[in-house]
Amino acid sequence: MRVVVVGGGIGGLALGAGLRGRGFDVAVYDRDTDVAATGGYHITLDDRAQSALAELVEPKIMQRLLASGSALRLRERDAFWDRRGRLLGQGPDLSGSGSVDVDRITLRTLLAEAVGDDLYLERAVSGVSNDGPQVLFSDGAPVSADLVVGADGAHSVVARHLAGGPTNRPAGIIGFSGRTRRPDLSTAEQQRLRSRSGTAIAPHGAALYVGFLDPVGNAALDAPELRMSVTTGPTYIWGAMFPESAATDALRTLHGRELQAALLDRFRKQRWAERTLEVIAKADPDSVAAFRFNAASTRAADLAPWPAGRITALGDAVHATPPTAGMGAGAAIRDAASLVRHLSEDDSTAAVGRFEAEMRQRGSEVLRLAMKTVRWILATDTALGAAATAAATPVLAAAARLRR
Repeated sequence: MRVVVVGGGIGGLALGAGLRGRGFDVAVYDRDTDVAATGGYHITLDDRAQSALAELVEPKIMQRLLASGSALRLRERDAFWDRRGRLLGQGPDLSGSGSVDVDRITLRTLLAEAVGDDLYLERAVSGVSNDGPQVLFSDGAPVSADLVVGADGAHSVVARHLAGGPTNRPAGIIGFSGRTRRPDLSTAEQQRLRSRSGTAIAPHGAALYVGFLDPVGNAALDAPELRMSVTTGPTYIWGAMFPESAATDALRTLHGRELQAALLDRFRKQRWAERTLEVIAKADPDSVAAFRFNAASTRAADLAPWPAGRITALGDAVHATPPTAGMGAGAAIRDAASLVRHLSEDDSTAAVGRFEAEMRQRGSEVLRLAMKTVRWILATDTALGAAATAAATPVLAAAARLRR
């Protein structure tokens, strides 16, 4: 069976690796010139995502991943702050967590290695045809296959062809992200943030997530000889969020120091304490980027709204998920494992149909979790929500002090 995968992101490469390992004739096409030339900063893989990945790649790849991953069980409990930096509460105990955080570049590099010569870079797909089916390219002859799988992200050419239009829409939030080395922060701020992740949500839809990543000090597997993480010391991977508007949309045209300065200015106008902004101010300017949150429907019945056939899709192409749940990449890996499993048992259209049924449920689950946070942020942008947030945070901060 000849399978052509469109898109060499996490889901597409995971699928290509799994199919290659099972003896399928597979080709993965991606427009990038280098697998390390990828956006994003870190990916969380829970137990389910890791189990799915273990079905798709050799044990050696999994060992190198764990040696390059930051174990959540070695972190402190997550924190919730207000815009002044006051502690409002804590998340659950992570000591029993099997989840790991890994650099996106590290994971994509490992998966590309598993796909090997079946990965074709610098091949931009322009469309797909039901005749064959075939994959069409911006330059070069079309390629025929027995099955075409779109793993080409939220703006998927393949999924748009199948659905007859977009499979997601803007979620109402513009995100900004960056990387800050922990030693670059003041001693006071290092002590406040500590070795944990945290989130601050304030009135008017302003939010700041600060994720802690340390693949060396908090390695999930103590095997330095296998380590290949891009992050080589304790680092905060942060994400700022604002409701989408003409003003925030304009920030997407900025880059580097200019974007960093504009972002700080916007937080200051909303009366955030200077210490809470240090993680942004001390970030590597080249790491600061802006992006729009896109989301598919949370209803399973709305996902993959096409009859099963010889063209399908997975990951964000079907269930585009905001990063607020940290489960998008893991869901794409689980999609890939499901499709490989079903095709290994039966390479008919019925197998594709069973895969799509599972994917709809999985996509709906992660979308519901991600959209809870999105709706929470957007709720603070209403007059009532802003007033309630402003009134509640001092009370929560006082209660947190008493608990300590």
